[in-house]
Amino acid sequence: MLRLLAVCTGNICRSPAAQLLLADELDGSVEVTSAGTHAVVGAPVAEPVARRLAGLGLDHSGFAARALTPAIVRAADLVVTMTAAQRAVVLEDSPGALRRTFLLSELTSLAEHAGPDLQGTGDAARLRSLVTSAGRVRARLGGVSTPDVEDPYGRDDDVHARVLDELRTYVARLGRALRA
Repeated sequence: MLRLLAVCTGNICRSPAAQLLLADELDGSVEVTSAGTHAVVGAPVAEPVARRLAGLGLDHSGFAARALTPAIVRAADLVVTMTAAQRAVVLEDSPGALRRTFLLSELTSLAEHAGPDLQGTGDAARLRSLVTSAGRVRARLGGVSTPDVEDPYGRDDDVHARVLDELRTYVARLGRALRA
């Protein structure tokens, strides 16, 4: 079992959406959780995100936001952040996680370009292989753009819709790349 941790700021919009989308996309060999660098501890998924997730058939009812801690990062085999700033926070508190912490956009791009570097069967094995080969894949790619996923918190419905669509796209692309 591979433990994947999704990280955003408040752990009420992007990271719980990524958690549920990834859990739905990846096979049962991957356990997906989430946390926030400045979490609204105990809060449910924000209403605009919750409504959209429910519309996709994803159950968010048991979700409660939690704060990111070094222990949570240590327990994860793979850490996926929404922004470069969040990745920096993870690594400031847990420098040992450097080789297994990626922006979601970066992880997706690396998976798409990994090709024969991805070994094994099942999503957990292929994600472990991706983490191991990430340095080689980065070297082949050079300077690939890895954009942040913008924070929709407190913004209008259009922003929430756009961000969820972006997350869905990254997750679907990652799933396809792992199974290529």
